[in-house]
Amino acid sequence: MEKRGLSVVDLIVSTLGKDVDPKVIIEARIELAEKSLDEAKEYLEKGDAVQASEKLYKAVEECIKALAQHYGMPEYQVAVKEGRWWTQLLGKAARGLSRRLGEPKITDAWARAYDDHVWGFHEAKYGVEDIRDDVELANWLLNYVKQKVLSQQ
Repeated sequence: MEKRGLSVVDLIVSTLGKDVDPKVIIEARIELAEKSLDEAKEYLEKGDAVQASEKLYKAVEECIKALAQHYGMPEYQVAVKEGRWWTQLLGKAARGLSRRLGEPKITDAWARAYDDHVWGFHEAKYGVEDIRDDVELANWLLNYVKQKVLSQQ
């Protein structure tokens, strides 16, 4: 499913629709981001930059989705209407969130994760050290999302 651009969480959410508490969805995204980031670190330890790239990207993607939903960003509304998140929606959401929250590191985290996704995963041109450099920023974003979202529930 992920090779077709479909997220398991997004598919479940669109199937269940309005029957799911939005807080539960956001918490699931944060949990998935944590799991993905942990897996990225494990792949780095094994020397697998390709899989580490994709897991790091997934962690950041889920963080952006959680923040966008929490703050009711227009891109979130489009994703709900269309039944899925497109890459350009994620990029626009990251930029919009950075402006709204006054935190440019959100855009930076997204840009680096997307770069890893393209050059580390799809093109397999990045090595472990290239990806390892981005883990700290992804970790920062995850902690930022937890602080912003979970502390307000």
